[in-house]
Amino acid sequence: MTERKRVEKALKESEERWQLALRGNNDGIWDWNVKTNEVFLSARWKEMLGYEESEIANHIDEWRKRVHPDDIALMTQLIEDHFAKKTPFYISEHRLLCKDGTYKWVLDRGQALWDEEGNPARMAGSHTDITERKQSEQKIRQQAALLDVATDAILVRDLNNKILFWNKGAEAVYGWKAEEAIGKNAEYLLYKYPSNQLLEAQNIALEKGEWQGELHKVTKNGKEVIVASRWTLVRDEEDKTKSILTVDTDITQKKKLETQFLRAQRMESIGTLAGGIAHDLNNVLTPILASIQILEMVLPDERSQRILTLLETNAKRGAELIKQVLSFARGVEGERMMLQVGHLIYEIEKIAKQTFPKSIEISTDVSMIDLWPVSGDATQLHQVLMNLCVNARDAMPNGGSLSITAENLFIDENYARMNIDAQVGAYIVITVVDSGMGIPGEILDRIFEPFFTTKELGKGTGLGLSTVVGIIKGHGGFINVYSEVGKGTQFKVYLPAIETTETDQENEERQELPTGNGELILVVDDEESICEVTKTSLESYGYRVLTASDGIEAIALYAQHRLEISAVLIDMMMPSMDGPTTIRALQKINPLLKIIAVSGLVSNHKLAASIGSNIKTFLSKPFTAEELLKALHEILN
Repeated sequence: MTERKRVEKALKESEERWQLALRGNNDGIWDWNVKTNEVFLSARWKEMLGYEESEIANHIDEWRKRVHPDDIALMTQLIEDHFAKKTPFYISEHRLLCKDGTYKWVLDRGQALWDEEGNPARMAGSHTDITERKQSEQKIRQQAALLDVATDAILVRDLNNKILFWNKGAEAVYGWKAEEAIGKNAEYLLYKYPSNQLLEAQNIALEKGEWQGELHKVTKNGKEVIVASRWTLVRDEEDKTKSILTVDTDITQKKKLETQFLRAQRMESIGTLAGGIAHDLNNVLTPILASIQILEMVLPDERSQRILTLLETNAKRGAELIKQVLSFARGVEGERMMLQVGHLIYEIEKIAKQTFPKSIEISTDVSMIDLWPVSGDATQLHQVLMNLCVNARDAMPNGGSLSITAENLFIDENYARMNIDAQVGAYIVITVVDSGMGIPGEILDRIFEPFFTTKELGKGTGLGLSTVVGIIKGHGGFINVYSEVGKGTQFKVYLPAIETTETDQENEERQELPTGNGELILVVDDEESICEVTKTSLESYGYRVLTASDGIEAIALYAQHRLEISAVLIDMMMPSMDGPTTIRALQKINPLLKIIAVSGLVSNHKLAASIGSNIKTFLSKPFTAEELLKALHEILN
């Protein structure tokens, strides 16, 4: 065989192999002569788009006119960058027009060959059909968007607790942004301490494919939240365990309301039981007291008289205790008349100043002119105030301050939503504040239970506060307590006011509350429900509102919107950064910033002392929409 024939045979075999490779390749192959703009397009390339072999001419324009109009600019730029040797390869994702009028997504890859002068001479590459991948990505994006719309916290974590997905709902519930949470260990991020419940929940999910229950978690600022959590096992295409999908619903507020409701039920049950026992004990004590009086006449000797006196004293003491139990149980109906609680407060102040240690500073703040009257039993309400003041005294063995104030309050729907016992209407609020030891959080829910006491044996019956509750409820009112260990306790007694002509006139005037003119207000509070109620109230009266859950977020928001924000409403007791610290930081940014300080415990003069004289406006929690709007109107004008 001659050399020529061998070369021809080799070329023919090479061409056959090339054609075989093209037919066996799932990608569409292209070869572009840059100088003549001729393009070789493989049969698979044309077949991929639904064209016959002869339907597309071998020219670059035939390719270009099939590129989607939205993709042509980027594709051209990427080719030019490659020709300028800015990139070693040309890679692009774009859409190509099919014969049936639809578009396919392709991954376009190529590389140029340069001539001796360094100019691009040819470029060859391939198109891979990625339409299904793009559709899957689009579906995932749509699903992710739907997950972000959900208010529930939705997260995905692998079996090592590494967070893989974190939606907008999770950002709202836990305070961590997605970029902060993804990649972190969920157990370290969301729980204070390692929990056996977590391990048990994961084992059940792995065994049964799902788990649900209540969990206590923590937010970014350290606040505890209660969630109804649902876990679902996610498997891959080979049915192997891949990850756990978690959907958390924040039920913190719901649990608080349930706790209040259950406590009310428990108190009612205890009251019913106590009332029955007290009734029976009265029946027991009555003949004992009567017998003692008879025996005093029958046994005149000194020793017998001494024993009988002791018996009578203790029997009467038992009768007094029974009266207190009955007062707690059903309020012991007394004589009701129109009262000015200011007179009662002045009486209590007089007694306290005469009998309490001189180391306790006692003050009152009552406006007799403007205070609404109440319908009540003077003796019982006197007992309420006396019990609260005596408790305050006992909480300050080394001295301190005791303050008693009274004011009018019209409870609106805004306030009623913050307190389950409140109803819309006119009230008198009596506030008793001490600077004593405070009440630990773990026993705060139990202090109103009968016979519960933290005092030493023989120094308290545990009936004082339960009697207070019974009397207040008997008058149609309610009581709130706020306490912080080492800082003091505040009791607020709410008594329904008598609806007089003046009160009705007040209500009519109240409807014309001051409104805003689109001013932007920053509300800072770690209680989400308080933020939401305050935001709703302000927006209903013409203001715009930004909310922050702690001082750090407040400072960031103020720095971002400082030219727009007209005033800041800020809670004093928050985790991470408390109110006074936040106020000082904000005043460094803007010394003239208008600020309203809010507290559920500290009195106004103590607030002023802790944050300086620059802050003049204060609100006590809970507050009505009227108080909020008037305070804001005053500070802005």
